Amino acid sequence: MKKDIHPKYGEAKVICACGHTWETKSTRPETKVGICAKCHPFFTGKQKFVDTAGRVERFRQRYGIKSDDK
Repeated sequence: MKKDIHPKYGEAKVICACGHTWETKSTRPETKVGICAKCHPFFTGKQKFVDTAGRVERFRQRYGIKSDDK
């Protein structure tokens, strides 16, 4: 193995969007994640609904696609 070509591996702080933080080891000193085990619906048992109504309609309107409603 060559010397002095590997990144430093040490303590790292992981920060979730919900505010939960924990320590781990990494080559980067800090990492930000969007979801963790404290806020993920699979682990919490709570469903978070995302309002997607209007996305498809806006897409169809933008590109002139007619809806296939019968």
